[in-house]
Amino acid sequence: MDRPRSNDRAKEAGGLRGIPLRVEPAPAANDADAAADPRSLGAALAALPAVFASAPHRLMFFAGASAVIVSMLWWACWLAAARFGHAFPAAPVPPGWAHAVFAQYGMLAPFIFGFLLTVFPRWMAQPALTRRHYVPVFGGVFGGYLVAHAGLLGSKWLLVAGIALMLGGWLAGLVALGGVLARNGAKDRHALSCYVALVLGACGLAAFGAFALGAPWQFAYVAIRFGTFGLLLPVYFTVCHRMIPFFSGNVVGPRYRAFRPAWSLPLLWALLLVHLVLDLGHHQDLLWIADAPLAAFFLVHWLGWQPWKCLRPGLLAVLHLAGAWLWIAFALYAAQSLLAFTDHGFLFARAPAHALTVGFFGSMLVAMVTRVTQGHSGRPLEMGRIPWLTFCLLQVVALVRLYAEFSADMPRWLVIAAFGWLLAFLPWVVRSAWIFLTPRVDGKPG
Repeated sequence: MDRPRSNDRAKEAGGLRGIPLRVEPAPAANDADAAADPRSLGAALAALPAVFASAPHRLMFFAGASAVIVSMLWWACWLAAARFGHAFPAAPVPPGWAHAVFAQYGMLAPFIFGFLLTVFPRWMAQPALTRRHYVPVFGGVFGGYLVAHAGLLGSKWLLVAGIALMLGGWLAGLVALGGVLARNGAKDRHALSCYVALVLGACGLAAFGAFALGAPWQFAYVAIRFGTFGLLLPVYFTVCHRMIPFFSGNVVGPRYRAFRPAWSLPLLWALLLVHLVLDLGHHQDLLWIADAPLAAFFLVHWLGWQPWKCLRPGLLAVLHLAGAWLWIAFALYAAQSLLAFTDHGFLFARAPAHALTVGFFGSMLVAMVTRVTQGHSGRPLEMGRIPWLTFCLLQVVALVRLYAEFSADMPRWLVIAAFGWLLAFLPWVVRSAWIFLTPRVDGKPG
């Protein structure tokens, strides 16, 4: 039998000719000693900027994960102060509107940019974007978000400056992604759908900046509605439309039939535009004209993605479980509008909006970002205890937030829901931030 090739490598490393050299493994260093070694710590800190900026998802997901805590901490403290009579700095704009805007444009949008700056070149078979493309997006969107949030503590001009900086980073993202899309001739329908949504998002953010400068309240209303129905919902569904059948087919195998109709995205956009026109025209009693078909549309797709075949592994199951919130939310929207149409009032209040934002956007965020984080850090594609904990607690938070609309003591339940969000997300954010700031475990770049 031939000698193992490892002997040849040993001889090349310094063994005598013809005599295999036994190479003893180096003694394992004590982990605590290694961690305490100033040289190791210094090297790690020196490498941190390069590691952190080595991929767009690291920067932007870190920004989004940080905002998950910052946004809700500010809102939870404001709610608690309002409910229990504590002092809290007065925001220069209505706090509820600030919460709606920064949760959408400052908290969820960075995750969208991190994902799209990564996948746009892959979807369209182009070279990956470089640091000069995505670092300005991070600096503008996240830096501006932090400045704007400082402004919410009582400074109008910090708020305005932060929004302007966010908009600058947003436009840098549009330029980077627009270049990829243009080189493709805008042939990729999923990329085009996401890009149109980002353009509407830029318009919405600019509208809120104008409101902060003194424009009429309608500008803030446009910003909030564009954020939900022009930016987040189109991007979320477009990504689901492309990725859920792909992930499911890879796991389930031949018995899975991918459901990805060509008519989905055009019909989605048509219905969302009808919703926006009616909503911005304050015809809430007619929203069922768009929302009932949207509820059916999302239910058809959820069933078409065959969730009953995708209950294992957990990383796949949570995508389908999160998707259920989408058709539930629009069933509530449609029911509320029909009740208003028949003169029964808006009985569900903001329950449909939070079924969509906390239930769907929040749950799908945990599901999709966990998957990307695991795969792009060289870790196994599995859900893990901390993501499962966050996902399950978030379902409870969503139900609590819906219950608050019907409670006799709504402010108390709003406080509980807000702090529940923080409790649910904190372990996930800490774990994710550590991954974004450290090298891949498999030693690969990125």
